[in-house]
Amino acid sequence: MRHRIAGGQLNRTSAHRVALRRNLAAALFEHETISTTMPKAKHVKSFVEKLITLAKKGDLASRRRAIAILGNHDIVKEVDGEIERKGTIIGKLFSEIGPRYLDRAGGYTRIIRLAKTRMGDNSPLVLLQLVGQEKQQTESEGKGKKKAAKKKKTKAEKAAEAEKELPKE
Repeated sequence: MRHRIAGGQLNRTSAHRVALRRNLAAALFEHETISTTMPKAKHVKSFVEKLITLAKKGDLASRRRAIAILGNHDIVKEVDGEIERKGTIIGKLFSEIGPRYLDRAGGYTRIIRLAKTRMGDNSPLVLLQLVGQEKQQTESEGKGKKKAAKKKKTKAEKAAEAEKELPKE
């Protein structure tokens, strides 16, 4: 019997489960929102929240524990056919994500059910995202200049413009 044993098996070996959890957590820290299945999202949620709690402490011992648990992968982006290094997962976790949640006591992630399913096996998909991410998106959108909305032209205005464009004989 499996009474009081935390975490699901997900039909994987223990090494595969650990690798899956690390990869999903790294992807979540890199992109701040990922699409996955409900069992995987529930499995990785507690793991991610423990890592964010380590990042809130911010000391060297916490950083070393996070590196031991998660690994320190590079964040890379392809720009004009060249791969450009943007930093590391642990660096982003401790410099951006950890300080963001200093005043929050847990509950750093949310799971949102999507109305679509995966093509291969029709498994329902969910979004796993960091809470507070939408604030950063609205702030970054607000920093740019707002463009004036185009005014819709009436039929009479369109006809007047068409008459002006016609060559006079």
